[in-house]
Amino acid sequence: MTDKKMLFIYNPKAGKAQIKGRLSDILELFAAGGYEITVYPTRKRGDAVEITQYRTPVYDIVVCSGGDGTLDEVVTGMMRSSFQTPIGYIPAGSTNDFGGSLDLPKNMLQAAETIVVGENYPCDIGSFNQDVFVYIAAFGLFTDVSYETGQDMKNLLGHMAYLLEGMKRLSTIRSYHMKVTCTAWKKTEGCDSAGECGETEDVHVIEDDFVFGMVTNSISVGGFKHITGNNVKLDDGVFEVTLIKLPRTPIELNNLMLSLVNRDIDTDVMHCFRASRLTIESMEEVAWTLDGEYGGSHKEVVIENNHRAIEIRVMKRDSLDIG
Repeated sequence: MTDKKMLFIYNPKAGKAQIKGRLSDILELFAAGGYEITVYPTRKRGDAVEITQYRTPVYDIVVCSGGDGTLDEVVTGMMRSSFQTPIGYIPAGSTNDFGGSLDLPKNMLQAAETIVVGENYPCDIGSFNQDVFVYIAAFGLFTDVSYETGQDMKNLLGHMAYLLEGMKRLSTIRSYHMKVTCTAWKKTEGCDSAGECGETEDVHVIEDDFVFGMVTNSISVGGFKHITGNNVKLDDGVFEVTLIKLPRTPIELNNLMLSLVNRDIDTDVMHCFRASRLTIESMEEVAWTLDGEYGGSHKEVVIENNHRAIEIRVMKRDSLDIG
């Protein structure tokens, strides 16, 4: 007899439409775990946002299957709703950066089993003006590749699709003059007489010409692991930020790309730091991507870390401390 209710949202086209051959087994596994399941296949962009935002409170968990874009929609709907429900995620996209950061199994049935027997993990979520992102907000070089590369191309080539599309853009690199005001919270070294250890606010301003920037809460971007830094935690209340300056020569550009992939930080060409809040201002509108989807063009964006804003079902462990 079932006593738990699940809302299951899936993208039937994600990742070579691989869920179609596994859907029956996944649903059977959930049913065996004691869930009464409501199934909703998405038909267009924004479906998962709407169905999550306006769900009824009867569900014990909301599960989604698709790429990071599908997860982004479910999380967006959850953040916009008036109450919170744990989220389960079965990665089925072409890259699945955030699923890898959560250490979720790549095998879809194993990921489904994790939802049944795992535990809830409080995870940071980003706000971007009036929007939401799960693991990355980015602008500049290559950032339009993910939303301009067709789904068929993504399915066929995987990571290579992004690289091939990106290589076409090398001759059209442009920079944006930006003022970045960032806030990071650092624990104070001492405690007061009551034993309470407070936190201090550390504000920095950076102004320069940038060709690329990313604000992340992930160990992987575009399939490249550790490109966001070392010792990344998904629940520490801060983002990892990378801002890349305009390269002066093709050789400098090549070295810059190698440095980024290898995380060999060169402070002459990039800024790398952690922050809980950023305000980024530019003289012209700049196109942004949020979790691989177009996030609009803006002259000013405010990005904030919502500390442990949602719960995601993961394998049982003491902590997700990745690095």
